Amino acid sequence: MRLKFIKPMEPELVDTPPQGDEWIHEFKFDGYRTQLIKDEDGIRLFTKNGYDWTGRYVQLAGEATAIEAASFIIDGEAITINEAGLTDVHVLQSAVTSRKPSRDLYLVAFDLLHLNGHDLRNMPIEDRREILQALLPTGHIQFSEAMPGAGAAVYHMVDQAGLEGMVSKRKGGVYRSGPTMNWRKIKCYAEKEMDIIGVQREAGKPAMVLMADKGRYAGGAFVTFKADKRQRLWDRVKGKVGGPVPKGIKSDKAEWLKPGLVGLVKFLKGEEKLRHAKLLDFREKS
Repeated sequence: MRLKFIKPMEPELVDTPPQGDEWIHEFKFDGYRTQLIKDEDGIRLFTKNGYDWTGRYVQLAGEATAIEAASFIIDGEAITINEAGLTDVHVLQSAVTSRKPSRDLYLVAFDLLHLNGHDLRNMPIEDRREILQALLPTGHIQFSEAMPGAGAAVYHMVDQAGLEGMVSKRKGGVYRSGPTMNWRKIKCYAEKEMDIIGVQREAGKPAMVLMADKGRYAGGAFVTFKADKRQRLWDRVKGKVGGPVPKGIKSDKAEWLKPGLVGLVKFLKGEEKLRHAKLLDFREKS
């Protein structure tokens, strides 16, 4: 029987981990969602949008031959590890676009949707994961272990370890494609200095500063300062209005600034552009 790609089940982003003991908590890995399929036609790996990336994941496809089953669909995350020992999506981007197959690719497997002709999606998640864990050999395809403890404690540990975040999954849950509150994604925050290249102030809306990181437009961060500090920021901004508009950015509501102002921003980890970002402080570039 030929198996088809199944649209993934997707966690909803929430601010805090769920409470209570009816949840499984796993690390959130900074990688590419990947579906590993084996059937009578062989082994294939797909992106979360259903593109066949088997050619980019040659090593993982080779390792999947050690899984002792006639057919399966495994849901997971393709990752690479950087020099600090953390998952890093930028290193992963280089690995999958390189002409040489990378030896440093891993697949962290967290769910099993199909096995030997049986659709497992209506089984409770704990049962699917138990079967999956027993199925996986050692190597570059690894099982995503659940973290013991309450959600808040797991989040604290994840944050202290410098990881991207965590995913909480409701026990007893079935697998359904698309977004769901039965899976919840809670991300950690990072802080970084970036260049303030613009401001956006509209009546009735929160004020934002527009940021660039190493010359690349990064997005906006909310200004939540008290009145006196906010006024000091606007005084600095006033002398810098008239800067260049970043390439490819169209916003007639923004005032673009000349270089020289730097802001410390707090933002969600693992996003391409600033998300849930807040300006913590600012200074003139020395």
